[in-house]
Amino acid sequence: MPDINPQDLYRAGHYFDAIQQYEAALQQDPQNKTNYWYLGLVLLLNGQPEDADSTWLMGMFGGDDAELEQWQRELFDILNHEAFYQELQGDIQQAVKIREQIQVLFPDRIDSHLQSLRLNLKTEQYCSPQLDQAPLADLLQTPQESFDPMLWMAVMQELLNRDPGHPQMLTIIEASLPYFIGTEQAKTYGDLLGQAAKNIGYLKNMPYLAAQICEQGLIIDPLNTELTASRAEFYQNSDQYQKGIAAARHHLSLVTSLADRIDALKTLLKSVVITGGKWDESTEIFQNQQVLLQEFVTTRPQDLALDQISRLFNSYFFAPYFQDAPADRHRLQQQITQVCAENTARHTPQRQARYAQGHRDRIQTRDPHRKLRIGYLSYCLRRHSVGWLARALFQHCDREKYDTYAYLMAMPDYHEPLQDWYVSQVKQSFKATDVASLADAIFEDEIDILIELDSITVDTVCSVVILKPAPIQVTWLGWDASGIPTIDYFIADDYVLPENAQDYYQEKIVRLPNSYIACDGFEVGLPTLRREDLDIPTEAIAFYSVQKGYKRHPDTMRLQLEIVKNVPGSYFLIKGSNDTEDMERAFLTLADQVGVERDRLKFLGVDFAEANHRANMAIADIILDTYPYNGATTTMETLWMGIPLVTRVGQQFAARNSYTMMLNAGITEGIAHSAAEYVDWGVKLGTDAELRQQVMLKLRAARRSAPLWNGRQFARNMEAAYDQMWADYVAQNSQESGQESG
Repeated sequence: MPDINPQDLYRAGHYFDAIQQYEAALQQDPQNKTNYWYLGLVLLLNGQPEDADSTWLMGMFGGDDAELEQWQRELFDILNHEAFYQELQGDIQQAVKIREQIQVLFPDRIDSHLQSLRLNLKTEQYCSPQLDQAPLADLLQTPQESFDPMLWMAVMQELLNRDPGHPQMLTIIEASLPYFIGTEQAKTYGDLLGQAAKNIGYLKNMPYLAAQICEQGLIIDPLNTELTASRAEFYQNSDQYQKGIAAARHHLSLVTSLADRIDALKTLLKSVVITGGKWDESTEIFQNQQVLLQEFVTTRPQDLALDQISRLFNSYFFAPYFQDAPADRHRLQQQITQVCAENTARHTPQRQARYAQGHRDRIQTRDPHRKLRIGYLSYCLRRHSVGWLARALFQHCDREKYDTYAYLMAMPDYHEPLQDWYVSQVKQSFKATDVASLADAIFEDEIDILIELDSITVDTVCSVVILKPAPIQVTWLGWDASGIPTIDYFIADDYVLPENAQDYYQEKIVRLPNSYIACDGFEVGLPTLRREDLDIPTEAIAFYSVQKGYKRHPDTMRLQLEIVKNVPGSYFLIKGSNDTEDMERAFLTLADQVGVERDRLKFLGVDFAEANHRANMAIADIILDTYPYNGATTTMETLWMGIPLVTRVGQQFAARNSYTMMLNAGITEGIAHSAAEYVDWGVKLGTDAELRQQVMLKLRAARRSAPLWNGRQFARNMEAAYDQMWADYVAQNSQESGQESG
């Protein structure tokens, strides 16, 4: 084929013919270096890398420094161009082969390593050793003329998504920062690092690393308030409380708008209250935030950005930790979410209109015999309290009557054993991290009833349900009702909410028979905590508190110490976190005031395995609950372990969780309706061994018969509620259709 261009030949796969033509051309003109470069390329494509190297080396022979530099540039350009060409043509294997060869030939060019990484990331062929072999941090120490900031950001975005925990990651990011400081791309890179930090901190559960990435981003973009807010959150979530407080104060100093200051105060409040020992300071911050929230609902701003709206949904999150005033709190929460709804409608009118019209059309054409489609939306169907408690509903689903779907706030490639279990229990699952994708998936799957399990604990979930992607939307389990106007129902029972609760709930309350939650039990591992390790005598009475700092109201802390004081020889085990300095200081100060010897207080860190945490609870004789925010999962675990519990009952949902759980486990011993009763029950259980034994025997028997441990019956109760919701929806739409036709 003498008349055909050799480039056309090898691109058509005729490598042998192309090789012959390039060799013939070299015989005619051995000084034409381009033929060496192309001949080596074709040999490489033909699977002859050693011959390719020899050909290129022959072409370089005899050149001076200037010529060698020029020839290397020519060879690089040819190989680089061909790699792009093969990639565009879809021949990824050949493109990868060329990229790997470029990386070997030009190890000092950072773009050769970046392009190879980019292609491997794109083709899912990336693995951690490839980053080890690309000395990016070392190369960046000397000026890189070939540094392309856009290429760098594209590769880093994928690496941070795929391999964020790589040991070199922070070093690589740090080395890149000088190439962005003071440039037009600084903010873009800062935003990229900020979004990556959110994914790593929230979705991959690596908050320590996420905080460090935020720190790196702030070096190049120090006024980026997304980064300052995230940094504070991730320091808190990784138990670096003092850093979290400092970061939250810095964030507050940077924001100016009313909406942003409300959110910044929430971040600061979380930083301070989680320590469990700065209650006066927490109260002052909470009161300042309430003033701004009142201003917010009075002025009703209509110019909020979507990210501001999302964060405002849970701006009043900490109210039930401070006071048991559900009517006032729900009214303010509903006013906040109403303003959020108005602003959301301004941003998303077409999507909301499409969903609403779709619901109306589908009810008219839906096959009445089709199974009900139940969707569950959550960030927490994984190793989380919600994940442990929701299992019975999924496991015992009546699949003859219902098709269940899971919509998970997670990276598509995220896998975790408990979340994978949930995925295995449903007909179909969908994972995404953005609001639009989740909402569209729910709508397109024609979900009849959407159960969201996170309430205002996860702002992105709020942003999904406000769009109303399902005709019926329900809140269950994860928290109290959100007050979001597009939520139709809130699942409760006769005990967890007082009789008059409907007076101040926007959602229609559905009261299940028995308990609003039940499960079939918990896995229990081996204990890692023994009394001798804590220097506690075997015969001593051990009280135990297992809550984090959020729930440690000082009034209840004082009552707990009063109990310890009045039970001679007793000890108080206080479980907190890895950084308990503020909490310890607060307890010890109160102990001095109450008159409890300091050595009777034992401070414990966290158990990182849930099964061990439950086993270690057996060290206690009595668990002392918190108020005005009770335990929930910890209460269930206490009752499953057969340990007596003392709780104080209030009016709000958060102050009645332990109440309903204890009643549905068949016990009333330990239920107090006042501060005085709380102390009395604690002392009574601490001094009456026979009473403790009776409660323990009741709890042990309850495992076989109590509603709290009957997951199958609970699932039937929930499904009966679904049926009634759907029947009411069909009846309402039939009535509206009749009125329209009339």
